[in-house]
Amino acid sequence: MAGARAAAAASARPSASSGNPPPQEPGLGELLEEFSRTQYRAKDCGGTGGSRVERIEKRCLELFGRDYCYSVIQNVNGDICGHYPQHIVFLEYESSEKEKDTFQSTVQVSKLQDLVNRSKTARCRGRFVCPVILFKGKHICRSATLAGWGELYGRTGYNYIFSGGADDAWADAEDITEEDCALRSSDTHLFDKVRGYDIKLLRYLSVKYICDLMVENKKVKFGMNVTSSEKVDKAQRYADFTLLSIPYPGCEFFKEYKDRDYMAEGLIFNWKQDYVDAPLSIPDFLTCSLNIDWSQYQSWDLVQQTQNYLKLLLSIINSDDDSGLLVHCISGWDRTPLFISLLRLSLWADGLIHTSLKPAEILYLTVAYDWFLFGHMLVDRLSKGEEIFFFCFNFLKHIISEEFSALKTQRRKSLPARDTGFTLEDICMLRRKDRGSTTSLSSDFSLVMESSPGAAGSFTYETVELVPAGAQTQAAWRKSHSSSPQSVLWNRPQPSEDRLPSHQGLGEARSSSSSSSNHSDFFRMGSSPLEVPKPRLAALSERESRLQEVRSAFLAAYSSTVGLRAAAPSPSGAIGGLLEQFVRGVGLRGTSSSTL
Repeated sequence: MAGARAAAAASARPSASSGNPPPQEPGLGELLEEFSRTQYRAKDCGGTGGSRVERIEKRCLELFGRDYCYSVIQNVNGDICGHYPQHIVFLEYESSEKEKDTFQSTVQVSKLQDLVNRSKTARCRGRFVCPVILFKGKHICRSATLAGWGELYGRTGYNYIFSGGADDAWADAEDITEEDCALRSSDTHLFDKVRGYDIKLLRYLSVKYICDLMVENKKVKFGMNVTSSEKVDKAQRYADFTLLSIPYPGCEFFKEYKDRDYMAEGLIFNWKQDYVDAPLSIPDFLTCSLNIDWSQYQSWDLVQQTQNYLKLLLSIINSDDDSGLLVHCISGWDRTPLFISLLRLSLWADGLIHTSLKPAEILYLTVAYDWFLFGHMLVDRLSKGEEIFFFCFNFLKHIISEEFSALKTQRRKSLPARDTGFTLEDICMLRRKDRGSTTSLSSDFSLVMESSPGAAGSFTYETVELVPAGAQTQAAWRKSHSSSPQSVLWNRPQPSEDRLPSHQGLGEARSSSSSSSNHSDFFRMGSSPLEVPKPRLAALSERESRLQEVRSAFLAAYSSTVGLRAAAPSPSGAIGGLLEQFVRGVGLRGTSSSTL
C-alpha cells in the first residue's frame, strides 16, 4: 500500500522534466462543468473527458496529502466498483511534511483489497463500505444498503462474468425469485458468506455504528423487494453493531424544495405515504445528551430534520468511544454524500480535520470526492429538479452556530442557526437546459425479490486473518453480545389528515412554473437562492466565517456554471413518463445521459 500511495502521490504532482510549465490546477468551475455534463464512471475515464477526470482525481490526492498519510485502494477501470474513484483514499493518520517522507503504512494492502473484493457483492450496486473521513483515529464510512436476492444472483451470474465489473447492468439480468434460489444446494450459504465478508470489513475498519437513512425497511418496486438493510436482516447478522434507523427523505423530495423557490423552511415530508415503513429508532444512550424531542421527528421541516440528524452524527463520532461510523441510504449517492459532506465541512470549520486546507480547497475536495467521484448523478437530478446537491451547500448557513461544533474544550454561546433569506440585490438570470436522464434505484424500476434465509446465528463465512486497520490510532474491535439494546423507537402516528408540504405564501415566480417551451433566460424575482452572504458589522466566529466563505464560493461558482434550473415537463405527460420508467426498469430500453 505504501508503494501504491507513493505512485499516486507522484502522479498527483506536475512534472517539470519536460520543460513545460505545470498545468494549472483544476478549479471549482471546471469541476462543476464536468459534473453537470455527465455522471462519473470509472470505466469511462478515457479520451478528453477522461483527462479532465484524471486531473480532478490528482487534485483530490494532493489535497488529502496535505494533512494525512494515506494508502490507496486501486479501482482502475472500475474493477471493484464502477462509481467509486479509481484511486480510493484510505486515510491512515494525520501527518506533518517531515512525516510524509518516512511514511510507514499501518495496513496490509493486499489483504484489505482482497476483503473489499469479497465483500462488495453484499451491497447494492457493489458500493462497499468505504472509509472517507478520519477523525480522532476513527473512520467515517459510506456505502449503499445491503443487496437483495435479485441483485446478488444477477450480479454474480451476469454482471461480473459478462460486464467486467460494471455496476448498472444488474437490472437487466434475469430475475431470480427466492423459490428459484432455494432449489440450489449452495444458495443458503451465499448470503451468509457475502454478508459475512461485509461484517469482516466493518470490523476491520472498527465500525460499530451504522446509520441507515432509508425511509423504507426494504426498497420495493412493483411490489417486489429490490434491496434489504441491516435493520431487517432476518438472521440478525448485524446484531453486534449499534443500528440507527434515521429515515430521511430521498432525492425525489428535493423537487419540492426547488419548487418552493429553494426554501427548506416549512417544507415537511409526508410520512403517511404507503412505502414509508421505517420508524426512527435510536439507542437511548445516544439521545440523552442532545436535548432533542425525537418523538416529534415527523413534524420537523427539512431544515430542522437535517440539523438534528447532523447533531446526532457529530455526537456519535465525537464521543469517547473509539469505534467508527457508517452512513448509508439506498444507493449511497444522494442522501449519503449530503451528510458525509456536511460532516466533513463541519469538522473542518472547527479546525479538527484537513487543518491546512483553505475554504476554496475544502470545497473543491468535498464536491469532487464526496459527490462527483462517488457517482452522484447531478445530470439526472437536475433534469428532474431534484436539487439535493445544491441544498447541501446552501444549507451551510443553518449550521454556523457553535451548537454544531465538535469542540468540547470551551463553552460557547449559541449563535442564531438560521439565515434571514435573500435580498433583492441578488436577482439572478440563468439559462436553463434540457438534460437527459439516467437510471437510479430511487427513480426507475427493477423486478427482483429479496428474503433473508436462516435464523439468528446460523451463518458462517470463511476466515480472513486481518488486524484492525490503523492500530496506532484506533482501539481494537470489541464485540458486543447485546443483540437488542434498549432503543428510542417511535412508530408512525395516524393523524386524521395527511400532512403535506405547504406551498402557501410563496411568490408566483416559482422555478417549476416559470417555464416556457423555448427555455429562454428567466429572472427570479424576490430573494435568490444564489445570494452571496454580505459582511456583517458584528464579528463572526471562526466557524461561522469559514462556513460562510465555503458557501459564498460555492454559490458564486454554481451560479456561473450550473445555475438554478427548472425541470422540463415530460412531453408525453405523466402516464407516458410512467410507462417510460417501466420500459427502462424491465430492461426493454436503455437509458440516455446526453445533454441537449
